[in-house]
Amino acid sequence: MAQKHARGVFGNLSNLVFLLLMAGIFMFPLVFIIARAFMPLDELLRFPPLFFPRNPTFQNFVDLANLMAGSWVPFGRYIFNTVFITVVGSFGHIMVASLAAYVLAKHKFPGATAMFTIVIFSLMFAPQVTMIPNYLILTRLRFIDTYWALIIPAFALPIGLFLMKQFMEQLHDSLLESAKIDGANELTIFMVIAMPMVKPAWLTLMIISVQQMWNMDGRSYIFTEQYKMLPIAFQQIVQGGIARTGPAAVNVLVMLIVPLTVFLINQARMVETMATSGLKE
Repeated sequence: MAQKHARGVFGNLSNLVFLLLMAGIFMFPLVFIIARAFMPLDELLRFPPLFFPRNPTFQNFVDLANLMAGSWVPFGRYIFNTVFITVVGSFGHIMVASLAAYVLAKHKFPGATAMFTIVIFSLMFAPQVTMIPNYLILTRLRFIDTYWALIIPAFALPIGLFLMKQFMEQLHDSLLESAKIDGANELTIFMVIAMPMVKPAWLTLMIISVQQMWNMDGRSYIFTEQYKMLPIAFQQIVQGGIARTGPAAVNVLVMLIVPLTVFLINQARMVETMATSGLKE
């Protein structure tokens, strides 16, 4: 028993060391980004690069704030554009993908398999391949140089439909049929039963969508300055040579905050929901 107990303690300790090592490896880029935001210019340009600042400073944040104050349009406009496009685009992506996935997974009709096969094939195409067709379609719809040039294509991203369909197929037909017998219509079944049960899927999709929309520059579809997003504004601000290396480091940190916050909040809910969302016949 003592030998078995010692072996168990050693095994637990080994697992703990391994997990701490892996956590350190995965946290390295995040800690490095935070550290660089507080480095003075001479430390940012040092080679080999420093991992931690020796003389931490907030001057990079002050410099970025001063540059933002001198932007072409009020900087709050860039923030509003980014938040609006991210929120509307992510919400629309989740709803459209979930509705389409529910129909494809739980309603058998001619052509359903072919439609889903096309969705799978579309995952293989890089955004650069579809950029010209998207531009031509958006031009015909008169969406170029508007918010909708970025929002509408986000609704139809194939990754959302693919992810949601895999989860929708796990819903038990008996539960949905019981709801129909009780008089619930399709929309009620979808909103009250299906969506809560696939919460891990659409929380994951929310993380993916927010990250993609928040970091989108939209330079191929938006040309008017008052409609541009935050990444473009930051790029324009820090394109001033080596002297703006400090504000550029803060820029990376600022653009990371929102996607990281959304991930951390939803991660706990995802784990909790995955542990309690099982349903047995």
